[in-house]
Amino acid sequence: MANHVSALKRSKQNEKARARNRAGRASNRTAVKKFLAAAAQGQGEAALPIVMAQLAGSAAKGTIPKKRAARKISRLSKALAASK
Repeated sequence: MANHVSALKRSKQNEKARARNRAGRASNRTAVKKFLAAAAQGQGEAALPIVMAQLAGSAAKGTIPKKRAARKISRLSKALAASK
């Protein structure tokens, strides 16, 4: 446990950021799963921009690294092209 006021405050801030980041990563996973389900039914064209925006937003906020978001977007685009 923190012994100083500043360390206690930092601990609280870290907990809030952790919860926010976990929620963001969970919503990313959900968006990817929804896209893959839509792509399997032939509706991936409409779902791709949504998941791309979700991943790009997470990267902009720093929840995930920018290159990881780019890699995931690239792989999803490639999967959509292969499903056609």
